[in-house]
Amino acid sequence: MLIRPAVSADAAAIWAILEPVIRAGETYALDRAMPKAAALAYWFGADKEVFVATDESGAILGTYYLRANQAGGGAHVCNAGYMTGAAATGRGVARAMCQHSIDHAKARGFRAMQFNFVVSTNVRAIGLWQSLGFEVVGRLPGAFAHPAEGFADALVMFRTL
Repeated sequence: MLIRPAVSADAAAIWAILEPVIRAGETYALDRAMPKAAALAYWFGADKEVFVATDESGAILGTYYLRANQAGGGAHVCNAGYMTGAAATGRGVARAMCQHSIDHAKARGFRAMQFNFVVSTNVRAIGLWQSLGFEVVGRLPGAFAHPAEGFADALVMFRTL
């Protein structure tokens, strides 16, 4: 697996990953009806570095972004968001992207990484983040309206770099 910076030519493949996740509404606090242009503008925001994970043939399996979590006095802590294509689930793509993001964040001089809003029903992701050294440092009771599970907690997860 190769992880490289995303380029504009990757937009269609990235949208193919983002769209089903956004439409499902189970893991990201984004409008489930968000149009393609708005979703890509969000993912490729000016404050973000975007990467893709590819297989040996160059097919995009997942994508992530990295950014400063806050400005000013909080700019030494970064934030990241990850999405994996449905066909690549369970193949280590998210783990590889998270490890890459940790290494890249360290290289950029960030001192810590924080996930602001991890939906508590996303147990697979929570287990992965914990296996990579993240701890739950906060819980927002009922902060996420899950389409099937009802109101679910959102977790704040953190690790030093």
